[in-house]
Formats: sequence, structure tokens, C-alpha cells
Amino acid sequence: MSAVVERFLRYVKCNTQSDPDTGMIPSTPGQVMFAEMLCEEMKALGMSGTEVDANGYVHGFLPSNMEKEVPAIGFISHMDTSPDMSGKHVRPQIISNYAGTDIVLDKETGLVLSPEQSPELLNYVGQDLITTSGNSLLGADDKAGIAEILTAVEYLANHPEVKHGDIYICFTPDEEIGHGPDHFDLKKFRARFAYTLDGGEIGELQYENFNAAFARLTFKGKSFHPGYAKNKMVNSTTIAGDFLASMPKKEVPENTAGYEGYFHVSAIKGDVEETTVDILIRDFDRDGFIWRKNTIENGVRDFSRKYGLNIELELKDQYFNMREKIEPVRYIVDIARQAMADVGVKPLVLPVRGGTDGARLSYMGLPTPNLFTGAHNLHGRYEYIPVNSMEKAVEVVVRIAELCTKI
Repeated sequence: MSAVVERFLRYVKCNTQSDPDTGMIPSTPGQVMFAEMLCEEMKALGMSGTEVDANGYVHGFLPSNMEKEVPAIGFISHMDTSPDMSGKHVRPQIISNYAGTDIVLDKETGLVLSPEQSPELLNYVGQDLITTSGNSLLGADDKAGIAEILTAVEYLANHPEVKHGDIYICFTPDEEIGHGPDHFDLKKFRARFAYTLDGGEIGELQYENFNAAFARLTFKGKSFHPGYAKNKMVNSTTIAGDFLASMPKKEVPENTAGYEGYFHVSAIKGDVEETTVDILIRDFDRDGFIWRKNTIENGVRDFSRKYGLNIELELKDQYFNMREKIEPVRYIVDIARQAMADVGVKPLVLPVRGGTDGARLSYMGLPTPNLFTGAHNLHGRYEYIPVNSMEKAVEVVVRIAELCTKI
């Protein structure tokens, strides 16, 4: 069993599922326990400045073995797993020499992982895979990233002939509930730039993501006995439905892909007197992003006038496309691309149709593209990861460290 696999299998047994409703930092005690475990492991690897800070972030760095000064770089992954699926009692299965057929995850329920639903499985025929047992997620998002980073650090620590500068490491809590960078300490993390390992299939290299905003609309109504409501009742659910019907029909997640943006009605709750509608706004292009926010604002103004009511609007930006911050230092993407090519991985440059900690960190002053971990079918019982992809991720991290000595 390779070092990265051994680490990963240990890590996924730790329940670090985050919870958006606790109000704690980190949001769950399992993340704190995992952070302490990682901290001790990092100390054993000979890393310096290793600690778990007051907010549950794990910090440490591998000192440079260069005589001359070279730029400090960083690698980041998150410790929590998604609230979408249980992270308790994870029982990973190793499928040796995958044959390209259905994989039985749970014999009792007949649950299978099939190339019919996951055709990319056929790219890994002959390789070893790690899957769930069908009753939980696997946790490769993002314990694979942590395992890959620390395995690379271990390799560098044991091979002083491989030259590198200072390498800063940080493992963050609560990424899955949107709080990963909230308390990120840039004074401790002294890298000039960094990479998150939080991507999907082998080769993924990402430096573009959505601009994102959240809109909550509150429609007010007037309730009367329905038998005597003529010319009196104002049904807030009707107004909300009328508003949603006026929005662009094709600008929704189920009809968009690639660089196309969307409006996503994520929640509706209401009755006659009050209905709230939550809408996620996403667009890669800054002008398109502004147009989408204006569409909501103009609609609220027009419908308030149409019904003679005040429709309340809460509209707030969530994160922005990191490309704006990466372009001035595009060489850090080129380094990652070269590292992949050097270890036999074909770079797969894709936009992130979502957010990434790297986006917020980039706007905080730390340019941070995203690299693959190798994982597929994240956040659910069909999650799996090829062993070769994890091992290649380790090689990419090591090669990036080497290449950065030549900047």
C-alpha cells in the first residue's frame, strides 16, 4: 500500500462532517480532533511552525533546503466533509485491477457503481479504485487533498536532493459550508502564492470560477377569509410565482454548462401573507454578473409598482471570479501545467462551475489556483477515487516545489 493510500484510508475514518447550524468555529468537534491529529503528524514529518490556531486551522511549513532565497509557496486543503451525506462510519473498499464492470457497493441493498451512470469509470480499467461501502460518502473531498499534500511533504523531507523553497501548508475547516477562508491567517501563511488541492479528476487545473451573489426576496400579502376575499386578498405566493415566471426561462442550472451563467431558485417558503424566495446568481463574466443582479433589482422595482406593495430584497455578493487576480501572475498556472506534463499527466484546464476557497484567498491577496485530487462523484455514496490519480497528485506537488526554485 502506497503512503498516500495509507494516509487517505486513515483520514476518511475520522468524521469531520461540517454543520451550518451550530454557530461554532469550527462547526463540529470532529474537525478539531482531526486538526490535532494532523498537527501531530506534521510535527513528526519535521515541519516547523506547526500548530492548530484558535479557529481550528492547521498551520506548518517545510523549511527551504536552498542556499539562495526563492519564493515561498503554499498548498491548502480542507478538513471537513459535506453535510449532504453522512460522514460517519466510512468503510472504504479497494477495488483491485478494475475490470470495467459494475462495482457492488452494498450487497444487501444491491447498490452498484456502474459505468452506465458514471461512464468515466472506463478511463480507469486496470487501475485500483477506492469506493464507499454505499452507506456514506467517501470523504475524498477533501481528505484526498490532505493525504496528497502530506505525502509530498514527507517525500521532500526524506529526499534532500530535491530542492525546494519554504513550503507553507494550511488545512482549513468548514469549506463545505462556505467558511473556509473566513479566519485564514495570511501573517502565518507567508507564501507568495498557493494551490488548493480540491479538484476532481486527474489533470484538472482551475483558475476561473463563478462570480456569485445571493438574493432573498420577501413578498408581502394580505390575508382574508377566502370566501369573502374578492378585491381584498393579496396572495404573496401568487406574486412570487408571477415574479419567477417573468425571469429568463433558459437561464437556469439544468439548461446551462461551460461558461454559461444562471439564476437558481434554491428555496421557496411561504403562505398568503408572506413568501420568501432565495435565488443564487452565478456568472463567469463580470458584465453578465452585473446584468443578472440588475435583472433581479429591476424586477423587484417593477413588481412592487405593479402590485402596489413593497417587495423586500436582500442582495449580497458572495465571491468573485479569481481569474481577475490570477491573470497578473499567470506564471503560477503555467508552473502547474508544466509540473503535470513533467510527470505524465495531461492538464485539463476547466472553469469551476461553483466556488473555491482559492477564489476568496486570491481576493485576500494570495493568488491560489486549484489542482486535482482525482476524486469523482463527490458528496455522495457513489464517490470514488483511483489510486493512480492520488499518486500522480503527489508527484505534481513535488514537481511544483522543484519548479518554483527557478522563478
